Amino acid sequence: MQIIHLANTSREWWREAVIYQIYPRSFASFGGGVGDLQGITSRLSHVADLGAHAIWLSPFYKSPQKDGGYDVADYRAVDPIFGNLNDAKNLIARAHELGLRVIVDLVPNHTSDQHEWFQAALADPSAPERDLYWFRKADEAPTDWLSVFGGSAWTRVCDRADAKGSPWDHDDSWYLHLFDPAQPDLNWAHPRVREEFTSILRFWLDLGADGFRVDVAHGLVKDPSLPNYQYHWDMVSGGDLLPADVPPPPQWNQPGVHDIYREWRAVLDEYEGDRALVAEAWLNDPLDAKLYVRSDEMSQAFNFDFLTSPFELAEYREVIANSLREMDSVGAPTTWVLSNHDVVRAASRFGLSKTGKGPNGIRPFEEQPDPELGRRRALAAHALGSALPGSIYIYQGEELSLPEHMALPDELREDPAFFRTKGAEAGRDGCRVPIPWEADYPAFGFSPAGSSWLPQPEEWKALAVDVQLADEASSLNFFRKMYRLREELGLGRAQLADAEDSYLHYVSSLPGRDDLHIVTAFDDPVPLPKGAKIVLSSDEVAPSTVNDEQVAPNSTVWYTL
Repeated sequence: MQIIHLANTSREWWREAVIYQIYPRSFASFGGGVGDLQGITSRLSHVADLGAHAIWLSPFYKSPQKDGGYDVADYRAVDPIFGNLNDAKNLIARAHELGLRVIVDLVPNHTSDQHEWFQAALADPSAPERDLYWFRKADEAPTDWLSVFGGSAWTRVCDRADAKGSPWDHDDSWYLHLFDPAQPDLNWAHPRVREEFTSILRFWLDLGADGFRVDVAHGLVKDPSLPNYQYHWDMVSGGDLLPADVPPPPQWNQPGVHDIYREWRAVLDEYEGDRALVAEAWLNDPLDAKLYVRSDEMSQAFNFDFLTSPFELAEYREVIANSLREMDSVGAPTTWVLSNHDVVRAASRFGLSKTGKGPNGIRPFEEQPDPELGRRRALAAHALGSALPGSIYIYQGEELSLPEHMALPDELREDPAFFRTKGAEAGRDGCRVPIPWEADYPAFGFSPAGSSWLPQPEEWKALAVDVQLADEASSLNFFRKMYRLREELGLGRAQLADAEDSYLHYVSSLPGRDDLHIVTAFDDPVPLPKGAKIVLSSDEVAPSTVNDEQVAPNSTVWYTL
């Protein structure tokens, strides 16, 4: 038996927390067909009852909503579709009443093109605001860099759709956008940018925020020489994104980002209560993740290697051992992440012939997942991750085993990835469909108006929250039991050993309780030892025909001896 993680004695809340991601447009509405802050506040008891310790709120700032709110026009204002600043204060207060911390999404790599800085930069080529972005005069695109959403990462000002007839419709300058043209990248070498975001941090901390999830944390600093880079770096595919002999991208993971996060850490440390910084950093070398979570930088980094890992024994064993080893080396907790607003839902992704990160959306004419297999594997993966030391992130609806919506009409899609790739990718709308709360209400109780900004599949009626609460064997009740046991058994801070069997078998140890064994079976059943007392089994939700003396294929069991 090999110990792969020593028990953690530090009790900072984020080291072993269950953190629930809320996508505001799709969680709950207090008014029309789009989710809002009052709707979230009204449903926060669902998150507290689940056993979560914190919520992470995807952006709710003032925004044209060209990229689901990740195009921010004003970082200190709430977009009217979500409410107002008073609603944000009430949400934070209610969360704290329920014992929930609040992590606010921060988007520092780029702003909206409607931000006052960028509008000033457009209005006058000599405006000082041009230095706050990456504007360049050139006959052609300054580099061959590609946008994550498809196409060039550069747009010429006079080629913008809104340039015709404007004062700047002859401006042949180019500006950089590693995502959509409506999301111009900021120049973090400029002190005004750094000062502004320090102020933004303090604004939300003063309102009671308990931390920040940092969007595109690896992208803020670019190589100032702007070299060409003929390789396309697909940010969200996972694994080794580039061959070993390919040089690192000049627009991603530059060393200068760490100076920024040291400044931010110092700001958060001025406040009481263990305020957290969480990095969304998609990295070519997974070992680089630990650089973001050194003691004077971030608190956590999303473990995308776990999210993108295929549902296979060797892959899971390697990623779990590597993740714990690398985070332990800098004293940071490991995070276990299976889904978010950017990837196909786990219950569908795990049902495909090739598991892992999966495609960028699924449409009816593409490979359709096996729904039962996907659900079983997703539950097994959640049960595995929830038994491991560190912190858990769960995306809204995963506790309901919601599948991807794969039959969305193209005319209803909003993800810029769909349009930038000219429909080659379905995009992320299928994982952002509003939550079903009550089976017998219009829009499944998502809004009082009985409407929903994206249609919900009819089969979600059986997965609605009220239906699952009434069913002892439901996915929702399984998650509530699982997180309660995780808390009672101290799994987030326990020592972990790999039993080194021919199957995936870990032993969680903590003084004052019996050792807990965690076994995940893949294609074949795994025998349980004589006298095993089952504490939790993912088969409670997805019953198997295999007898009780085995861990059924595609399931996870926790047991004691």
